[in-house]
Amino acid sequence: MEVHFTPELEAKLTHSAAQQGRKADELVQDVLTHYFEEEAHFVEAVKHGEAAFEQGEYLTHEQAGQRLQRFLQP
Repeated sequence: MEVHFTPELEAKLTHSAAQQGRKADELVQDVLTHYFEEEAHFVEAVKHGEAAFEQGEYLTHEQAGQRLQRFLQP
């Protein structure tokens, strides 16, 4: 597979890889692997939230604000 980057993005990629002592293609593979893992976690969290909502398990805006206030208090 070939991927084409803008010159600016390629320069950033090359620089970042060099700073880490890695090859650019290894860095791209790691970044994409991390992206897809995070995307899968996000999709799963959304599905969990939708299921909870359908079962009536949710907070009102006021309840969420109250919890946030308690969380932020020292």
